[in-house]
Amino acid sequence: MFENEDHDDFKSHDEIRKMPIFKKAWEISKLVNHLIESVEKTDFEFKSDYEADMLKRNLHYMTENSLIIPAKISGAEAVDIYDLKMENAAIIRKAARELITDARGIQMNGFKDTEYLDLLRTEIESFRVLFAEWVKTFDPWNYIIDRWGLFNPPGVNYDDKDPDDDIPFKNPLDDL
Repeated sequence: MFENEDHDDFKSHDEIRKMPIFKKAWEISKLVNHLIESVEKTDFEFKSDYEADMLKRNLHYMTENSLIIPAKISGAEAVDIYDLKMENAAIIRKAARELITDARGIQMNGFKDTEYLDLLRTEIESFRVLFAEWVKTFDPWNYIIDRWGLFNPPGVNYDDKDPDDDIPFKNPLDDL
């Protein structure tokens, strides 16, 4: 069905894994894993079950967010359309920012090995710079109108007429 389609425009998984932003995301994921192992080996003196549950949730969210970042980088690289790339980028930014928030939560719960937390903050800052440069490579003029209005190029509104609506389209399935 897709034998003749040209996929040269899309990066292979191996090419994506070689990208500096992906490498940094994967380093962060591994760092978070080590951080969580360290936190789980720490004896905390909780005043309530609620505090223990909050720490457990922080660790769960950190794992989740650290894995979302490389997955969404791959997702953004798998498409050319601006609004889809930006949607993935927004999720990546949110996940990275939440890693910092969760690190703060761990520290507030009494985790004393702050060098891990400081290292995570440093790595997220390095990632932020790579991320900002990566987003600048997105082509805002390769778009479909985002009817939700979030990720349209400058001057394009969610309620604009889509120029593609004027292109006659014959459904090839109509002939079957």
